[in-house]
Amino acid sequence: MSALRVEILNTGSELLLGSVRDAHLSWFGKELFPLGFRIFRQTTVPDGTAIRDALLEAFGRTDVLIVTGGLGPTTDDITRELVAELLGRRLQNHPETLARIQEFCRKRGFAFQPRMERQAMAPEGAKVLPNEYGTAPGLYLPATAGTSRSTPHIFLLPGPPREMQPMARVHVLPTLKELTEQLPGTVRNECRIYRIVGMGESMVESMLGLELSKRGDLEVGYCARPNEVDFRLIAPKELLDEVEPLVLAAVGDHLISEGEESMEDVVVNLLKKSGATLATAESCTGGLLANRITNVPGASAVFLEGFVTYSNDSKSALLGVPSEMISTHGAVSEAVVKAMAEGALRQSGATHALATTGIAGPDGGSAEKPVGTVWMALAAKGHETEVWMESIPTDRLTFKQRVSQSALDRLRKRLKRSAP
Repeated sequence: MSALRVEILNTGSELLLGSVRDAHLSWFGKELFPLGFRIFRQTTVPDGTAIRDALLEAFGRTDVLIVTGGLGPTTDDITRELVAELLGRRLQNHPETLARIQEFCRKRGFAFQPRMERQAMAPEGAKVLPNEYGTAPGLYLPATAGTSRSTPHIFLLPGPPREMQPMARVHVLPTLKELTEQLPGTVRNECRIYRIVGMGESMVESMLGLELSKRGDLEVGYCARPNEVDFRLIAPKELLDEVEPLVLAAVGDHLISEGEESMEDVVVNLLKKSGATLATAESCTGGLLANRITNVPGASAVFLEGFVTYSNDSKSALLGVPSEMISTHGAVSEAVVKAMAEGALRQSGATHALATTGIAGPDGGSAEKPVGTVWMALAAKGHETEVWMESIPTDRLTFKQRVSQSALDRLRKRLKRSAP
């Protein structure tokens, strides 16, 4: 790996108040890794003088500092001024930038405000990074070495992702690539992610992680979500090629994808390859199955219809579930979920249909059917309907996610078995 250490400093009180979510870390992490960089620290500070302290701390421990936010025209935007002060550099007017800001305002029908002239100021020796989507330009200040203070490579970027990301692609990433190419003996690592369903991270660790960690030449990691685990390996390509067969043999059919494809991505692609179609009949998941499927681009080619039959009457009216069956067995039952799936198959004309009915809680359970009880069904033309029950006693949102994950996984396995 590159020896250069990269740190992200996010500025903005809105990030710490929770009104705006930070999107920069994940974006930079994915963009920098192929170049041989790993972000070793991220710091978020409010607007104001806290930025000064964060800058001083970062100067002494990092090789590359990427600062976002605080470049606007208002009084709380002081990143530019603080960096110039700490580096001992005068701020100079950059006429080209001022003209560009004025033209930007003119084209969009904005009134140019005198405060915007601040954004055309740049510390001596800084490279101005044009902003094609806003008025705040970025700045690049190369690393310096001195007897009093050495400073890292500093990139000052606007806070909004729609402005920051295009600027970073055009100016920051190429510069960092040049920097790492100048380092002797740089080793490029790869990151491989094995997305696994139906196994907890502890089980994955006991089957794979502990043994692979003993090698010392692999970085092993995990990221757990409801009924899903990302098993992550980082190492040079040759080493990953060597151990990958062991991983695939161990996880078997629990592997959703080798990468970051979601369960719904995989299911939609399998439906397309099989020439199959899907309908859904949902009670306790409230349309989450249909939502996950239709989040995938191209889902319209395979997803025909979704029924959200939350009430007993709607199960009868839309899916043809006999009201006597609901009265006898209850809405959360093997008989009813089987009838729901077969009704969705019949009504939609799809080749496959998934159905869910359960008790999400926190109320509504009984001794016979406690909160967390769920029945699911998969109907398919030419096949006997599969029906299964699970107990998922958790909060409502996690319950719905895990139920939808289980249903989609059952469909994934069916489609893999019947794949041409």
